[in-house]
Amino acid sequence: MKLAVLSGKGGAGKTFVSVNLAAVANHATYIDCDVEEPNGHLFFKPENITTITVNRMMPEFDVKKCDGCRKCVDFCHFNALIYLVNRPLIFKEVCHSCGGCMLVCPNDAIHETKHPVGVIEDGWHQDVHVITGILNTGESSGIPVIKEVQKLGSKHDGLVVYDCPPGSACSVMETITDADYCVLVAEPTAFGFHNFCMVYELASLLDKKMGVVINKQEILYQPLEDFCKEHKIPILARIPYDKTMASLAAQGKIVCECNDHVHALFFDLLEKIEGAVK
Repeated sequence: MKLAVLSGKGGAGKTFVSVNLAAVANHATYIDCDVEEPNGHLFFKPENITTITVNRMMPEFDVKKCDGCRKCVDFCHFNALIYLVNRPLIFKEVCHSCGGCMLVCPNDAIHETKHPVGVIEDGWHQDVHVITGILNTGESSGIPVIKEVQKLGSKHDGLVVYDCPPGSACSVMETITDADYCVLVAEPTAFGFHNFCMVYELASLLDKKMGVVINKQEILYQPLEDFCKEHKIPILARIPYDKTMASLAAQGKIVCECNDHVHALFFDLLEKIEGAVK
């Protein structure tokens, strides 16, 4: 089962829920797809780490073979190429690495080279396989790294937990595309509810089964309660605003491994999800 945990904003508790869900399972793979700012490894502290470089293919031009026909420029629908001062130039931030420019060049003046965009750290915490994607500073898109961590995680059986990037941008859509179920983590506040609606819309557009975990709840936030009822979204768990849990998490500890009540809460949450997927 592939489970995606997402939230409309940072700080809602997405990683807290992801880490504890993976930890309560007997056998699980935790994949940190929040590649711009991964932090699941701070809790798992994985051992026996191997590091893999993630590359994407980028076009390079042989100016001696290029005759300035501009077919590559005309072909590129992403406007990543221009012809300037008698030579083609590429905007790497816009290039989608499709390889089309190389195919249409009549003079074989374009070849592809590897461009490193990030790394994957692959390790273990007890029975949890921990896979962390890390985007290189300055790179414009984390999608190539996300694709590679998912590919690595797909080789393992059992529960797979995707810790998604925050928000509802392309990187989130890429992460949840092959998920069997989405857990939407929501804060019971006006700001949290506003951002929750965005990820609900994304999951709905992709026709995903989903449920809600309300985190840091002190009192009911009625607009969120009404929205879930109106759209028939099950509220799977309510995690209280608790100083003990916050203190353990701040120390980089996996709370369900330190607190029997929290372990039971997340074990029950996992059983509800498994039931919904079946």
